[in-house]
Amino acid sequence: MASSAVLKAGMALGLLGVAALSFAAGAQHESPRLAVLCVLAALPFAALLWRCGARLLALRSAPAPRQGSALNIEQQSLVDNALALEARLEFAPIALFLIEGGAGEGAVTPLNANARKLGAPGRATDRAELYRQLASQTAERRAMMQFETERGAERALVAVASVALQGRAQRLAALMPVESELEAEALNAWRQLVHVLTHEIMNSLTPVASLSHTAYDLLREEGGALDPGVHADLGTALDAIRRRADSLVDFVASYRSLSNVPPANPERIRVSEMFERVGALVGPLWRARGGQVHFSVEPASMELVADPGQLEQALINLLKNAFEASAGVEGAQAWVSARLVRGARLRIEVRDEGPGVPEAAVPHIFTPFYTTKKQGGGIGLAMVRHLVHANGGTVRYARPLGKGARFIISF
Repeated sequence: MASSAVLKAGMALGLLGVAALSFAAGAQHESPRLAVLCVLAALPFAALLWRCGARLLALRSAPAPRQGSALNIEQQSLVDNALALEARLEFAPIALFLIEGGAGEGAVTPLNANARKLGAPGRATDRAELYRQLASQTAERRAMMQFETERGAERALVAVASVALQGRAQRLAALMPVESELEAEALNAWRQLVHVLTHEIMNSLTPVASLSHTAYDLLREEGGALDPGVHADLGTALDAIRRRADSLVDFVASYRSLSNVPPANPERIRVSEMFERVGALVGPLWRARGGQVHFSVEPASMELVADPGQLEQALINLLKNAFEASAGVEGAQAWVSARLVRGARLRIEVRDEGPGVPEAAVPHIFTPFYTTKKQGGGIGLAMVRHLVHANGGTVRYARPLGKGARFIISF
């Protein structure tokens, strides 16, 4: 501040000095006019002196550049890039985990939102087991792993990469649940297979059934000329062929229905009203055996956009399976409940008091043609999965909390 004041004072004195010298030069010749002309001639030099002084003053008063300012800008750029990268990782559509140490050891730490959701309540039922499976994965390869959730078994694709940071061996694991996508692909493949099989079988079976009926009728009408023993044997054989052909036609037709389900026609439906309709259809059968089906909806005003006919048929199939499975339980009960869970998802749960599904059969119960019943055709649960998927949902067999079987439909 002192140096600036001195500079300003010097500039003022310099201007006064130029003016005085000019005036003195004119006065020396005792000519006022010459004195004024000298002062006017000195004005450009005075203006130049003032501008130079002002520029010097501005330079001296400007703040000195901070040492290392270029480095600070570079550091800020690095911070901004790091924050942007962290935001992208946080909202990445896969679950990312950091695994300390080599294969089969080390702590597992979730790195983004999807990873934390997998370990939160409502997803993996055993977070320690999930982390143990992740820690056992080796690097530089992709693999399928399976873990239990509240909705049942979930399969996921996992890829692991090895890195070394600050001299420590670490692994990055990317986990992507693919259960719904695998189910959709498997269902589509089964539909195509069933369509081809039923078409080819029906092409051969229909004329066999027709000819067996014709031969049986001819034998009854024109078989009087035959030996009575031969007539009886032929009649028995043709009757067996006719009956089995009819049974096979019905059997194949039921599978044809799996591949010819019409597209869903969704509409807004009240869940409680849908449960009332299902209860009116299955309730009398259960009550006749001394049992009952209990329905509950929370909240009572809950609505769903789906094809009401198809969703009702899926629930009827599940309750039919529950009825057959609990045949040996006196006064057996069944429960159908609907409620909202995390993420505003609708979950419909169907459970019974039967013996449950054998552990070895769980991976196959939704597969067409597979059944654990002596008289079953393996179409019921396959149809349930098809109808639920057609309406944008998923169906799982969940580990029962007590006895019986538990199926969960999620939307």
